[in-house]
Amino acid sequence: MDDFLAARLQMAFSLGFHIVFSCIGMVMPFFMCTAHYLWLKRKKAVYLDVTKAWSKGVAIFFATGAVSGTVLSFELGLLWPKFMEHAGPIFGMPFSLEGTAFFIEAIALGFYLYGWNRFHPWFHWFTGVIVGISGLLSGILVVAANAWMNSPAGFDFVNGQYLNIDPMKAMFNEAWFSQALHMCVAAFVSTGFAVAGVHALMILKGKNVNFHRKAFQIAAIFGTVAACLQPISGDISAKDVAKRQPAKLAAMEAHFHTEKGAGLIIGGIPDTATKTVKYALEIPKALSFMATGDFNAEVKGLDQFAKKDQPPVVVVHYAFQIMVGLGMAMLGLAVIYFIALIKKKGWAESKWMLKLFVIATPMGFLALEAGWTVTEVGRQPWIIYGVMRTADAVTPMPGIAYSFYLFTAVYISLAIIVSLLLFRQITMVDKLYDSSTDKKIQ
Repeated sequence: MDDFLAARLQMAFSLGFHIVFSCIGMVMPFFMCTAHYLWLKRKKAVYLDVTKAWSKGVAIFFATGAVSGTVLSFELGLLWPKFMEHAGPIFGMPFSLEGTAFFIEAIALGFYLYGWNRFHPWFHWFTGVIVGISGLLSGILVVAANAWMNSPAGFDFVNGQYLNIDPMKAMFNEAWFSQALHMCVAAFVSTGFAVAGVHALMILKGKNVNFHRKAFQIAAIFGTVAACLQPISGDISAKDVAKRQPAKLAAMEAHFHTEKGAGLIIGGIPDTATKTVKYALEIPKALSFMATGDFNAEVKGLDQFAKKDQPPVVVVHYAFQIMVGLGMAMLGLAVIYFIALIKKKGWAESKWMLKLFVIATPMGFLALEAGWTVTEVGRQPWIIYGVMRTADAVTPMPGIAYSFYLFTAVYISLAIIVSLLLFRQITMVDKLYDSSTDKKIQ
């Protein structure tokens, strides 16, 4: 394995783990605060138990997110020094503000975890809200930095020099809103379906049914509402990518030839040698409409870009299809669930409905990983789109492969530890709570 590939794999592996930890850490505080609010308003012990159980999960993912995020910060400097040398002064503002949001989140979380019976009940609840808001802002600021890599702004690039730097323009680049919106909604979808799926499984097993039913209802509402909003944010993102990164859009759709009234490809196997897509379903003129809002508009194909400037078509296309396919599956489940809540109330707690949520447990995170693959691999071969190539940013230091093996082992170990902690937390809930009486066992 050469050092360039090892550096890319290490960054990809680190991001792949961190994005799961960070999304759960961003969203779970809102679940926790919702349960806490219901406890304060209704005074039912089950909501207090859900709140305290979820607060422990929030603490676990805050810690793991902090560790994995810190590793990523070091990796930017160690693996991509040329990138940081030039880019650091330009997009450093969102990173510094993210640090501020992180500290606020840490302080608020400390107040929340140790504030039981010490603060006024509503102030205590409010500290939990601050945890959620600051965590969400932290994620948005990091995504703004990533968006700058896809849509460089806030500087003039003259003779290899970065001049007239404007950090505000860099942070609020053309891509930040669409990426931040899509990422935040995806975080709620993935976490909502995962948490709902876990509690649905416990209901099916007949363990502490009342506790898990309340938890399931909260998580399912968050996840299904977000799933219904995700196509809207996806449409905004698609139109933005079509405008700024037409090569990425062409790779997403395996769109080899420029044409007007371009069809939307569903599935299929791209053949880069013959520049065709086999076994695909095509919706006439749909790609032109998705990209521009005009059924007859021209959409650039990969034939408009030099071979050296084209993203890896097969990887990007498959990742995009996985993301959209899983997103549509969760949207379908969301529609069924809302029908159950509004008209067919007997469906909401039926075994088949719970089984569907159990099946959907990993879908959100799989879609999340696929979406980030589209974002990052679709930008290649650029680390700063149109300005700096990834190959020119990598460290000249040898032996990166060994670093990749070490960090891979660390992240796998971290994932196993987190899984064991969560499993222990679920089993502790089963021992402490008696769903038949709605009271804690003394």
